[in-house]
Amino acid sequence: MADAAYDIPMPPARTGVARGTVAVEAIGLTKDYGRGETAVHALRGVDVCFERGRFTAIMGPSGSGKSTLMHTLAGLDSATGGHILLDGSDITTMNDRELTLLRRRRIGFIFQNFNLLPMFTAEQNILMPLTLAGARPDRSWLRTLVRTLGLEQRMNHRPNELSGGQQQRVAIARALIAKPAVVFADEPTGNLDSVSSTEVLEFLKRSVRELGQTIIMVTHDAVAASYADRAIVFADGRIVADEPHPTAERMNALLMEERRNTAAHARPGR
Repeated sequence: MADAAYDIPMPPARTGVARGTVAVEAIGLTKDYGRGETAVHALRGVDVCFERGRFTAIMGPSGSGKSTLMHTLAGLDSATGGHILLDGSDITTMNDRELTLLRRRRIGFIFQNFNLLPMFTAEQNILMPLTLAGARPDRSWLRTLVRTLGLEQRMNHRPNELSGGQQQRVAIARALIAKPAVVFADEPTGNLDSVSSTEVLEFLKRSVRELGQTIIMVTHDAVAASYADRAIVFADGRIVADEPHPTAERMNALLMEERRNTAAHARPGR
């Protein structure tokens, strides 16, 4: 698919990201739900870049806009204003068919609930994006994914024969099989125990370092965010912190500070 043309001012790259390495960029991104006095401003002029081959976490309290940001960046939700450049194309100019093809060919998704098809084996689930696209799998890439994710002995098993952590690893392989420009992970450890969560986060980190993937993960968990190369804190539809070297302690401190700020502004008379 040809890149969509755009004629908009290009702001300087954020937090040291060189423009040639940008996988996804939001420019003046806004998203409103409803109109008038009852309108909810989920995104308020967001400017942010996400670098290729990096693992970025997006954190924030419920209702902060973090999930809206991810869904809008991925073309699952339309923007009210601004632009989104994904792999060089302005997706805000695309129609529904173009967005569907973009998501199928250039975007991978990892969900909290795995979303595996119960009647199919692990291998069939991994290959499903290529099956839907009518594309032939790259068997060498499949072997690399399976080996990296430790699924060699599980390829003929169905989801109900796999643990939660193994199911999520299958979902990760499915997200990576088409070699997408970017992978969006929505609370990927939300339904896992602590051991499985650690396992999955380690595999996400390895997929970035060893396979060169680009991952953007929404999470409420400071420990999960500490596995990322960078973490963004969202509040009231805006980025309030951008941490280049996240640790669990630092992310918890930033979240606590934001909660105190929110509570202070909510007091009568403010």
